[in-house]
Amino acid sequence: MPMTPVQILAMIAAVALGAQLTRWLPFLLFPEGKAVPKVVSYLGKVLPAAAMGLLVVYCLRSVSFTAAPHGIPEAAAILTVALLHRWKGNVLLSIAGGTALYMLLLRTAFA
Repeated sequence: MPMTPVQILAMIAAVALGAQLTRWLPFLLFPEGKAVPKVVSYLGKVLPAAAMGLLVVYCLRSVSFTAAPHGIPEAAAILTVALLHRWKGNVLLSIAGGTALYMLLLRTAFA
């Protein structure tokens, strides 16, 4: 169903307001010179690892370890990510390397 010009402008305004709110709200809630609450500091420390764990579980949710290829491409990609990150400490290199190996294995060895 097509939107009217007024609806389009209202939608653009709502999206722009939401984007600006998420950018400016932290500066308003936690001004410079004021101590950050302990719960916010704690969440800043634990949420990145929790988010990565959630992504790993989500990515492996449909892997069947009882049917071919028995999760071998996924395991190889995870090992590659871990080794590259331990070696170089670069998140982008680690993720890109693991993704490249996974795609290469799917397209060649396990096609």
